Amino acid sequence: MMVQSRNFIKNNTMLFFLILLFVISMVFVPRFATTGNILNVLIQISINALIACGMTFVILSDGIDLSVGSVAALAGVVGASVIKLMPDAGVAVSLVMILLTSLVIGGICGCINGFCIAKLNVPPFIATLAMMNVARGLAYVATDAKPVFGLPESFGFVGLRKIGPIPVSIILMVIVLMIAYIILSKTAYGRHIYAVGSNQEVSKLTGISVMKIRFSVYIISGFLSALGGLVLASKLQNGQATAAQGYELNAIAAVAMGGTSMAGGRGGIVQTIFGLFVIGIINNTLSLLGVSSYWQTVAMGIIILIAVIIDQYRK
Repeated sequence: MMVQSRNFIKNNTMLFFLILLFVISMVFVPRFATTGNILNVLIQISINALIACGMTFVILSDGIDLSVGSVAALAGVVGASVIKLMPDAGVAVSLVMILLTSLVIGGICGCINGFCIAKLNVPPFIATLAMMNVARGLAYVATDAKPVFGLPESFGFVGLRKIGPIPVSIILMVIVLMIAYIILSKTAYGRHIYAVGSNQEVSKLTGISVMKIRFSVYIISGFLSALGGLVLASKLQNGQATAAQGYELNAIAAVAMGGTSMAGGRGGIVQTIFGLFVIGIINNTLSLLGVSSYWQTVAMGIIILIAVIIDQYRK
């Protein structure tokens, strides 16, 4: 009975921590628990959730993607530029163009990352670091380092509009997280990702195409990063080459803090959701307390360190 209790506590450490954090925030910041503020937290984490979702696939396969922030910025710039050429486009046309832009930009960047890593055996850290610089550089070249302004009102649908009382960005976040959960927990493809992350050599012996799995997870990461970048551009109503800087750290922090192993093979979307809420609540509470954004960055670094230490302890 005692062993079962210990295992239950160990397996749900982040859930208990999240509940404790929520209670502490309510005590020290009474307005934290208001409906408006909770909705604000969900809006704040929605973009990071899209990027972190893709990062979860990559990390579960024993990889890392440092290019997600730059890919998001490039997608935002290209998406804004495309929509600017269509000032009279309706909401439906804008949505289609946003999705197509995500597929193209994210797909190309993800394919390049996946090819270098899966086919050429370039270490994920190096390959995605190179893509981080290439994508960010292309964003600067495309805009001449100037924001893309003058966008039609329809471009703000994803980032600013609501369907009923719920913002579209939150609805999109929920849909993506649900699909990702189903893929990772209910499909053979998801099980193969866990297997590759646990042991690539054993996965090869069991007939799993390790190369295809490693290639595909970077495409997924690229697509979701681009989608996150377009949501950000829609929210800001402009495309900026400087957008989404540091978002790769936010995504990694959410995945690691939730309990997904940085060595791959253990964790999942549920753990990433826990991590997203922990980071979102901490940042929101610090903002309500008037803490400088610089100290929030320090807190993010400490969160990543704590997450890695906890991961090592669990092992």
